[in-house]
Amino acid sequence: MPNWYLGAGCIAQTVWNSLHGFELTRNIQDYDLAYFDSTDLSEETEEKTIRKAQSVLGDLGVTIDVKNEARVHLWYKKHFGNAIRPYRSIEDAISSWPTTATSIGVRYEESGNLLVYAPFGLDDLLSMIVRPNMKQAEYFLTEDESTSREVYNQKAQKWVKAWPKLVVSIQRTFATEDGTMSVMILPFDLDWRSIDRETPRRLSL
Repeated sequence: MPNWYLGAGCIAQTVWNSLHGFELTRNIQDYDLAYFDSTDLSEETEEKTIRKAQSVLGDLGVTIDVKNEARVHLWYKKHFGNAIRPYRSIEDAISSWPTTATSIGVRYEESGNLLVYAPFGLDDLLSMIVRPNMKQAEYFLTEDESTSREVYNQKAQKWVKAWPKLVVSIQRTFATEDGTMSVMILPFDLDWRSIDRETPRRLSL
């Protein structure tokens, strides 16, 4: 499998389980095995890779979600409502994942060394902070990010119930007087509806 990483939620959630004192596999629904092969974008070849991975890893007794990140742009809009540009590499794909804490991939090199790719560092992950990956918008081909925000907020609501020590933020966007859009990040336990929408604040991450 070319240019692969085990990544996203399964890595972050393993860390969160450890920091909560839970069993390491608790609440992990699947394990994302991402790879990058731009030489063949066919669904048939991806399906063959999925079957091979499931055959090799089937004895682990977990659900393995295998995706060729080189072809994600072909189906992303249908599933999530936004068209995205093609990823340039597996690292480029990881850098677009929804949260800073889950934008992470790990793999063992042939040398036996563990390689970790974490474009936003590990501070948020180890501090159990969940915040939106604001760079994700750079991948969209349209300016409408509403679907992405709702997907993020739904994930955040689910995660904070499973891992109550998480410090989670929600993302809302409001129109300003000059017609631009200003992103507001609020603590998850605040009621965003009670905030004065006429005075949006900007947050630099």
